Amino acid sequence: MRVAIPFVFVALAACSGPQSASSPLVEQGREIAQTNCAACHALDATSDSSHADAPPFRTLSDRYPIDSLQEALAEGIVVGHADMPEFSFDPDEVDALIAFLESLQTEG
Repeated sequence: MRVAIPFVFVALAACSGPQSASSPLVEQGREIAQTNCAACHALDATSDSSHADAPPFRTLSDRYPIDSLQEALAEGIVVGHADMPEFSFDPDEVDALIAFLESLQTEG
């Protein structure tokens, strides 16, 4: 079953607390994001995303609760523009991506 991002964020998902920016789980998430997401999304604290419709990962918590992304990442992210490929990840990859995203978030 595929779930659209805006609807899946209301789902409650448990997540372990934030990881250290240098933890192995965060590093695994960074590698997954680099492989699958870096062509469009900024993955660091300062860069702009190369795709106008792709928010920098550090600002995702301004739009969505990061800990609610687990289901979307596991079942398949589907968004409203054609340029975004559909991705789905296995549970270990989801945990790593969540840890990486949490490590990047900026306030407000």
